[in-house]
Amino acid sequence: MSALLLLGVWAAAGLAPAAAQAPTPVPEPQASAGLLAAMQRDLGLTKSQAEARLTAEKTATAVEGKARRAAGASFGGSWFDAGSGKLTVAVTSGKQADDVRATGASVWLVTHSAQQLDSAKKKIDKLSAPAGVSSWHVDPRANRVVVNVIASERRDNDVEDFIARARRAGPVQVEEETEAPETYAAGTVGGDPYYTGNVRCSIGFSVYGGFVTAGHCGRPGAAVRGWDGSAIGAFQGSSFPDNDYAWVSVGNGWWTVPVVLGWGTVSDQLVRGSAEAPVGASICRSGSTSHWHCGNVLAKNETVNYSQGAVHQMTKTSVCAEPGDSGGSFISGDQAQGVTSGGWGNCSGGGETWYQPINEILGRYGLTLHTA
Repeated sequence: MSALLLLGVWAAAGLAPAAAQAPTPVPEPQASAGLLAAMQRDLGLTKSQAEARLTAEKTATAVEGKARRAAGASFGGSWFDAGSGKLTVAVTSGKQADDVRATGASVWLVTHSAQQLDSAKKKIDKLSAPAGVSSWHVDPRANRVVVNVIASERRDNDVEDFIARARRAGPVQVEEETEAPETYAAGTVGGDPYYTGNVRCSIGFSVYGGFVTAGHCGRPGAAVRGWDGSAIGAFQGSSFPDNDYAWVSVGNGWWTVPVVLGWGTVSDQLVRGSAEAPVGASICRSGSTSHWHCGNVLAKNETVNYSQGAVHQMTKTSVCAEPGDSGGSFISGDQAQGVTSGGWGNCSGGGETWYQPINEILGRYGLTLHTA
C-alpha cells in the first residue's frame, strides 16, 4: 500500500497519538518501539542508545542555525558527532570559537570556509564527468571537496583528466567506490504503491493536493495508477536529470494523509514537519521494495553522476535501497527529509543511497507538506 491510501487503514494500523506534554522537563518520546528496533538493527545500537541519539540529534538540529550565524564568514560546515552526541561546527578563525561554543556546539578549526568549498564544487559541477566518476560533494570533516570514483575505473584516462581539472577548482580529495550509482525505478510488479507506464516507484510524502516523489519515475502529464490499478492522478511537475524530484496530483477518490508506512517493521510514522537533519544524524527510509531501513546521513549537496546525467544538491546516506524504492520517503524522527533517488548496492549486502531534499521540492513547486 502507499502512504495515500484508505484513511481507515491508518486507524487499523494502530497509529499512536501525539504524546502529551509532560509536566516535567523530560524529553517528549520521539520514536515508536518499532523505529527504535530498526535503529538497533541497522545502526548497532541498544534501545537506550537509540533513544539518547534521537534526543541528541533533535538538539543538534535546533542548534545548527544558531551556530552557523555565530560562525559568520568563518563557517566551514557542520556535522553531528555520534560519539559526543553534539553538533560539531568547523570554523576558519578562532575568533568565533567562543561564540559558536556558546550555542552548545563543539568547534573544529579548519583552513577552508564553507563558502570557498561550495565555490569549488560549483566549478566542478560545470565539468563533464565520465562514467567512472560516481559523485562529488563538500565534506566539512575533511575540509575538502570529495570526488568519488569507481575503483575499477580509477586509472582511466578520462577519470584522471576529470580529477586533474577538479583539483584546479579547489581542494579535492579522491575516494573510491565499488559500484556506480543507479536510480531505483523498477518494472511493473503487482501489489506495490504506484505505477506510471511500466515503471513502479514509491510515494514520498503527502502534500496538499498530491504527493512528492522522484523525477525519474515520470514526466509531466504521465498518468499514475495506485497499488490496486485504479487512477490516482498525474505528474504535474517533474525534473530529471539535474534534479530528481516530481509531484503528482491526487484525485479519483484518493486523498492524502501525513503518514510514512512502516511496512510492519515499525508502526506507521506520522509526519510533523521537515526540519533538516545534520550530517551524521540517523535517518530511515520507506520504500515499496525493501520496505524500512535505517542508516546515517553521510554528506549533503552532493552531485551524483548517473548514466542519464548528473543530479545536483543530493544528500548521501548509508541506508540501503533496491529497484522500486525510487521516490520513497526519507525521514528522521518525525521530520520529512527527502525522496529516494538512487544509489548502489542492495539490502542484502548493503550500499549507499541518495535522496533529494524535501524542502527544495516544496519550494520549487510551491507545495505545502501535509503534517499531523
